[in-house]
Amino acid sequence: MLKRLFLGVLLLTAIAGSAQVLQPAKLTAETPSKTYKVGDVVELVFKATIDKNWYIYSIGFDQECGPVPMSITLEKHPSFALEGDLVAVKDKTKHDKIFDCDVRIFEGSGEFRQKIKILSPALTLIGTYEGQVCSEVEGKCVLFNGDLLFGNIKVEGKAAAETEAPKTETKTETPTVKQQIENIVSAVDTTRKAVEEKTSSAAIYADIKGPVLDPSLVKEDPRKASLLGFCLLAFVAGLAALLTPCVFPMIPMTVSFFTQGRSKLQALLYGLSIVVIYTLIGAAIAPLMGPETANHLSTEWLPNLIFFTVFIVFGLSFLGLFEITLPGTFINKVDQQAEKGGFIGVFFMAFTLVLVSFSCTGPLVGSILVSSAGGEFLKPIVGMFAFSLAFAIPFTLFAFFPGWLSSMPKSGGWLNAVKVVLGFVEIALAFKFLSIADQAFHWRILDREINIAIWIVIVTLIGIYLMKGFRLSGDTGKDAEDKRVSIVRLTFATVAFIFVVYLIPGMWGAPLKALAGYLPPMHTHDFDLLSAARNSKPNEICDEPKYEEFLHLPHGIKGYFDYKQAIACARQQNKPVFIDFTGHGCTNCREMEAVVWSDPQVLDKLKNDFVVVALYVDDKTELPESEWYTSKYDKKVKKTIGKQNADLQIANLNNNAQPFYVLVGKDERVLVSPFGYDKSVDHFVQFLESGKKKFKELY
Repeated sequence: MLKRLFLGVLLLTAIAGSAQVLQPAKLTAETPSKTYKVGDVVELVFKATIDKNWYIYSIGFDQECGPVPMSITLEKHPSFALEGDLVAVKDKTKHDKIFDCDVRIFEGSGEFRQKIKILSPALTLIGTYEGQVCSEVEGKCVLFNGDLLFGNIKVEGKAAAETEAPKTETKTETPTVKQQIENIVSAVDTTRKAVEEKTSSAAIYADIKGPVLDPSLVKEDPRKASLLGFCLLAFVAGLAALLTPCVFPMIPMTVSFFTQGRSKLQALLYGLSIVVIYTLIGAAIAPLMGPETANHLSTEWLPNLIFFTVFIVFGLSFLGLFEITLPGTFINKVDQQAEKGGFIGVFFMAFTLVLVSFSCTGPLVGSILVSSAGGEFLKPIVGMFAFSLAFAIPFTLFAFFPGWLSSMPKSGGWLNAVKVVLGFVEIALAFKFLSIADQAFHWRILDREINIAIWIVIVTLIGIYLMKGFRLSGDTGKDAEDKRVSIVRLTFATVAFIFVVYLIPGMWGAPLKALAGYLPPMHTHDFDLLSAARNSKPNEICDEPKYEEFLHLPHGIKGYFDYKQAIACARQQNKPVFIDFTGHGCTNCREMEAVVWSDPQVLDKLKNDFVVVALYVDDKTELPESEWYTSKYDKKVKKTIGKQNADLQIANLNNNAQPFYVLVGKDERVLVSPFGYDKSVDHFVQFLESGKKKFKELY
C-alpha cells in the first residue's frame, strides 16, 4: 500500500495531454553555402531541436539495449557517395535503468554530421530521418520522423567517369515440354490458392478500419483542475513523503536537536524554514529547469553516497559507538545567535533536513513541478507550499514538544532502547542509497538478494535486542540487569520476527511488493527460483499470431501483434480487445509490464477477459509491397510494421505517446477513456473492469 500511495501521488499530477499528437523534436538539414567541385568531400550538418524536459537518443550505443537510435538515410544517387558513418557531435551518456544499459542522448539541441563525396555536378540529395524522443517527466516516449530538405548546393566540374561492369554471357537451357506443362500447372495452382486466401482474408477484414474514439472519452487536462484540488493533492504528497526511508529517520534527529534548550519560537521558525525552503525551490526551479532537475538529483550517485554515509554514521551513533557533538567554536556561535533568536542554527537544521530527505522527496517534488511545463507561475509555488506544509507539521510538533519523549516514564531504560532500534533502522535504510549508486556504476556489490540478506540480519538483531538477548554500551541501570521482558518490548520483537519471516522468501525470488521501492530491481536477483512458478499457463487464442517469431508479450500472455487479427479473434471469442501501443525502446512500457502487468489480478484479467494485441510503433520490419498504404494523416507511404501501427494510433486516436492502452469493442468502438503511464495497480484494474462492464452493456 505504501508503494501504491507513493506512486499514485507521483503520477496523478503527470497525466496531461493524453489525447494529443506530440511533436517534441525535429531534425533539419543545413545547406552548405560555398561552391564545391566534383571530387570534393562535403560534411552535411543536421541539427535537432528538442523541447524542454525531453531528450532524443543519439547513436553509438548497443542497439540490442532497446531504445531506438537516430537514423538518417540519404537516398542513393549516382551524384554522390557516402564517406564514413554518421557522427554525433557532443552527445552525452545516460544510464537507462529499465534496460540496464548505457545510451547516448541529446537534450535541448543536438547535431549530427555525415560526409559525402561529390561525383557529379548535378548533386541530388533526398533524405529522411527517424528517431525516438522520450521524457521521464511526462512518462512518455514518441517516435519522430520526417523528410530532410536540402537547398541547391553549387557544384562545378564534370562528372566522374563511370566504370562499366564486365559483361558475362549466360547460358539458358530450354525446358522440356513435360517441364513446361508442370510449371504451368504449378503456377495456376499457386495463383488459385493466393486468390482464395486473399478472398477469405478480405471477407474477414473488409470492415476493420481502426479504433473509433468518442471525443467525450478524452480525459480533461489535469492542469485545468481547481487550485484547491491541486493543493490537496500536493498536501497528500507531503504526508506520503513522511513514510519514505530517508525522511522518517530524521524525526529522532530533530528531537535530539531541540532537546538542547531550544525555545518555542525557534521550534516554530524551524517549521517555517522547511516551508520557505521548499517553496523557494519550487519558485526557482519551476520557471528555469522544470521537474526533470529534481528527478535527476534524486537519482544521482554522488548525493546518494553522501546520504548513505550520513545514515551509517547516525545509525552507529545511535547504537552507542560514539556521540556526535558540534565543535565548541560552532556551539559558541550558535549560542550567540540564540540571543538574537537563533534563527541561523535553526535554519541550518531545517536546510539539512531538506537536503538529506531530498533523495526521496525529489520525485514527489518533481510531480508537483510538472505544472510549470505549461508556463504556469502561481500553481507550482502554491503546490510546493502545500507539500512542505504537510511535510513540516510533524517535525514542527516534535521540535515544539521535544519533551514528548523525555517526559515519558524513564523506568526500564526504554529511551535508550528506542534509540538503539532507530539506529538499526537507519543502518538498514542507508542501503537504499548505496543501492542507487551501485546501479549507476554497475558495481554489482549490492544485488537484490544481498540487500535482503542485510535486512534479515538487521531486523533479526532488533528482535533479539528487544528480547534482551544482548546489551549495548548505553544499556545501564536496573532495567539492563532485569531479564524480564515487558509486553511492549515483546510486541515489537514479535513484529520484527514476523517481518523477518516475510523477508526470507525474497531470497529465492519472491517479489516482496510492499518493499519494491526500497529494494534493488528484480533483474539484479541472481538466485531467483520462483520465476518459473510465476508464469502460469497461457491463455487460448484463435490462430497463430503474425510476427510472433520476433515480437513478444510478457508474463506468458498469448496474444497478437496485428490489429486486424486481434479484432477478428475478439469477434470470434466475443471479448473486448486490449490494445497495447508499445515499442522496443519504450522504457516506461517495460516498467508498466514489470510493476502493473505482473500483478496476479491484472494478469488474470488480461489472459481471460480480453484479446491482447501489442502494437509496436518502432518495429523496422518492412511489409510486402501489397500491404503498403498512404496515410490519410501525413500523406506518406507506410511500409513497416512500426509505421503502420504508429499511424493507426495517431490517425484514429490522436495520440502518439507510449505506453498507451485502449479497450475496443467488436465494432472497434473505444469503450472507455484510454489509459497511459500510471503504475497504480488499482487504477489499472479499474480501467480494465470499466471496459469489461461497458462491453457487456453494448454487446
